[in-house]
This record gives sequence, C-alpha cells and structure tokens, in this order.
Amino acid sequence: MGCPSVGLAGCLSRRAMTTPAGSGTGFGLVSWWGLSPALDLQAESPAVHADADAAQADSELELDVLLLGSVDGRHLLRTLARAGRWPRRRLNFYMLEQNLEAVARHMLLFSLVLEDPEKMGLQERSETFLEVWGNAQLRAPVAAFVRAQAVRLALLVPEPARLERELPWLRLCALKFRERDALEAVFRFWSGGEQGPEAFPVGRLWDARVRHYLGSRYDARRGVSDWDLRMKLHDRGARVIHTQEFRRWRDTGVAFELRDSSAYHAPNRTLASGRLLTHHGERVATRGYWGDIATGPFVAFGIEADDQSLLQTRNGQPVKTAGEITQHNVTEVLRELAAWGRPRAAQGDPEKELEGSPEQRLSGVHSGDPARAPFTLHFLPLGSAHALHHKGCYQGRFQLLYVACGMVHLLGPELAACVAPGGNLVVESARFLVDLRSEQLQAFSARIGELAGAAGFTPRAAAGPSETFARFTKPTSAGPRNLPQIPSLGAPSPVAPSARPDQAQGEPASHAKVGADPEPQSLSLSAHSLCCDTPVPIAAAPSLGSDHTHRDPSSYARVEASPEPQSLSLTSDGGSRDQEPPGRH
Repeated sequence: MGCPSVGLAGCLSRRAMTTPAGSGTGFGLVSWWGLSPALDLQAESPAVHADADAAQADSELELDVLLLGSVDGRHLLRTLARAGRWPRRRLNFYMLEQNLEAVARHMLLFSLVLEDPEKMGLQERSETFLEVWGNAQLRAPVAAFVRAQAVRLALLVPEPARLERELPWLRLCALKFRERDALEAVFRFWSGGEQGPEAFPVGRLWDARVRHYLGSRYDARRGVSDWDLRMKLHDRGARVIHTQEFRRWRDTGVAFELRDSSAYHAPNRTLASGRLLTHHGERVATRGYWGDIATGPFVAFGIEADDQSLLQTRNGQPVKTAGEITQHNVTEVLRELAAWGRPRAAQGDPEKELEGSPEQRLSGVHSGDPARAPFTLHFLPLGSAHALHHKGCYQGRFQLLYVACGMVHLLGPELAACVAPGGNLVVESARFLVDLRSEQLQAFSARIGELAGAAGFTPRAAAGPSETFARFTKPTSAGPRNLPQIPSLGAPSPVAPSARPDQAQGEPASHAKVGADPEPQSLSLSAHSLCCDTPVPIAAAPSLGSDHTHRDPSSYARVEASPEPQSLSLTSDGGSRDQEPPGRH
C-alpha cells in the first residue's frame, strides 16, 4: 500500500515508527556485562604518598572503593591482576547493584576465578568464565558446573559463619534478610529446581526480543547488525569486533563460540531475571531475558590489550577478533590471580604454587608476597545509594567512586558525602551504546559534568580527554561529613547525622537502619533528563529481590514466549505495560 499523499519521506518516517530500533530498547532493563573496557582502579585512585606510607608503617594501608553498577566485576579482576605493580594495600570493594541476580553472578564468577587449580585448569576456567559471562547458551559441562556451584552457594548464603570460612573474600552482612532469602532463591533456580529448558527458554525469549526490537526490519536483521557494527561501534573505537561474531551474537546470543556450534544448547540461567508485567489484566512476576541485545559483551575485555600485537592490522583489517582478544585477556587475568599471595621464589615451582587454595591466598591466609594484599567484596543493600551517608562508617570513607552509565542518575551530594576529600570519581560514558547518536552522546556527557559539579566534584586536571570515562576529583577543602550546599537547586540537603556515641566509627551498617532513615532531599532526576529529550537506554529494572513485598524468584509465573512480541505483554507502540512495584519510585 503506497503513501501518495505524503510522498517517499513520509513513507520512510512511518516505517521508522514501526520499530523501536534506535530508541534504546535494545539495551534492556538489566545489565549483564559492562559497556566499557576494564579499568585498574588503583590507577584511578589517589596515589599513596611516602609520608602516608611512613605514618602507617605499623598498620596496613587500605583502598576503599564504592562501585555503582559495575555489573560483571571486570574492573575488580583487572585491579587484582595488576595489584603487584602498586604499593601494598588492602583492597575493599563495596558493590551496589540494581538487582540481586547481578549480585549472584558476581559470587558465581569470583568463585569460578578462584577455583582450585587442581580441580580446574587455567584454560578450562577461562573458557567457562567466557561462556557463563557472555553466552546465552552453554555447553553441557559448563551448565553442570553452574548447577554445582549454585547448589554450594545456596547452602552458604543462609549460614554467615560457614560463608565467611569458605569464602573469606565475600561479605553479605550489609544485605537485608529478605534480600538474602531472595538471593538464595536465585541460586536455587540456577541449581535446577525447575528442571528442563522450558524453565528458561532463552532461545525463544531472545528471538522475541530481537523481533520486537527490529520490528519491520527483522527480515533485514543482518544488514542492521552490519550497520550498527561498522557505522557505530567501529567508528567509536571497537574496530576489532568482527562481523561474523557480532552477527552470530545478535542472532543467537552466543558471543564466544569456543567449540562446535551444535554444543551450545543448554540455557544460561544466570541471565534470567524477574520483572513485573501485566498479563491478562493481572500483574505477574515474570522470568525472562531483559538484558542487552544491541552491543554485546565484546567491549569489556575485547577491544584493548597490553600486548599491542593483538591489535595490529593487515590490509586494513585487524589480525585478531574481539573474541580472541577477550580470551587472551581473561586468561592472563586468571593467570595473575592464580599467583596471588604466592612468594615470588615459588613461582615456577608446581609444588609450592599449589600451597593453599586461591580463596586462602586472596584473603591473606597464605600471603607470602609483600607486594600483594588481601581483598574483600562487600555487597550493599539494593537502592541504598541515597542512604549511605546516614551511616557514620561510610561518611568520607571512599577514596574512589565509580558510577556506571546506567546509574548516573544516582550521582548527587549524598554520594559525594561518602567520598573522602581528595578522592576521585570515575563515571562511565555512553560511548558504546549503539542506539545513541553523536549529539545524544554529547548531551549525556554534558549531563554527567552537571551532576558531578552539583555534587561538589571538579574535573581532574591530570586526566586527559577520554570518550569512555569522565574523571573528577573532590576538593580537599570539602568536609567529609557535610553535604555540599547547592542554593540554586532549592532547599539544601540535610546534613548527615553523626554516628551514635555507642557505635564505633568502623562498625558495619545494620540491616534495619539502612533505608529506615528519612529519605534525603536529593536531585530529582528522571530518566529523560539524562539525555535531554532522549530516554536513557538502561533503566533500573524492578528486581523482585528489592520489592517491598518479598517474592520468591522460584515462583515466577512463566509467560510462554512465542516468536511474536505480544506474548511478552508488549504494547503495540513499542513499550511494555509493566508497572513499578507498590511503593517504589
């Protein structure tokens, strides 16, 4: 049927309106992998001065880092792998994620990274890591490993004493009790509590997402993927991503095909998450795949390398693909972590290398290398970003604050009060979000600068221009216990209350107090304000673990997903009729 009254331009305009491609819906509501290269967080933090080292000669130096939305732990892994290049410091990472499934993936991936070398070799660990991290379909041995680890972690979560003994690098004490219960339920689902692939038909779910995302362009999906790759990702610095691997991931969700393609048939349950949808007039908790189907997991480890020979080109084409570079980088990271805490004299001696488990070496039990120190992962309650400054143990504590692009709206004076004077701020840009145009990327970067300035940060003078990260610092004159006053934004934010006299400064936060204090007056930012008139592509997905009424993820109602997007309760205008849980804003 033609459009004679409006002409060709009108036809193209109407056709463009039939698909949400370009509106940001391809990035989903849940982030499973990072959209920026891995960072060494010690290189981003303030330097350790000689006078500070001498003043704390008798006590161990510490680096406290607060990360919002780091998602896949890539920054932590790179930081730990390169720790031997820096002065010895105990590394304390405080993680705040948008959903409990991301917390569970952190625990699973770090358990894999620290697996005993006698049980799993370096190559097997590397390949298993890549498949669990970035593939929607798994090989049977990898799926069996996920089930076994999920059973183990499900038993450890409700037993804090046993958890601290077997995983000394992990701290869940700050999570609320209902969040721990929901976390245990996530592991129960991963362990196969609901048998069969129909519990999470990721193949049908992936195809339904792609059909809805592309709309009338679904039949030309290969051309769309080639355009997004060559005209966007390649132009923005990711030239090593090969057409074949990107096209395969867009079609099937398999980014790293390390074996024959027929071997990948088990659904990766770690990519399942819950969402409240309206189905037949009723609100139901639905399990599905709500993650990225536009960019892929190639950016985190696949576009940069210490070995520059991997980035060489011949006849204008890269000699290595992003998948090969990712496998090389991950293998090198795991190799460095396997040597953590091992005396340098023992390197190369197989008998001495295996003394002590990786968990013991990383927790400092067998720390024989003076250049390395233990580390700890602390997971904070969901939605507690604006309440952390109420705790005396968090005020002015962190030397480094990292904010992912999907959580930029949380950047404000409340978070700034948790950063020590002279501390640094690193904010991830939206450079590799292929649905955003250049003018939208510029608007997003400008908005980052506005939010950082309103929170009391100033651009870091020593940091050169970067299109991937924005770097700021907190002036040393700012007090760690007072929120910055911003008269132009209306009423000033309340001053954070000091710690109780009977509470030690370093006492861990209790479960009841986080979230019980009155909500501070913060910058009122909607998702639309981050990119001016363009909505942010990554929104905070309502996690069942963070709902006010606790729901067991194992009881999610499953909506049968046919190839048609209507089976996912999606409206004809490209949106979804999902609603926020009661009481959430």
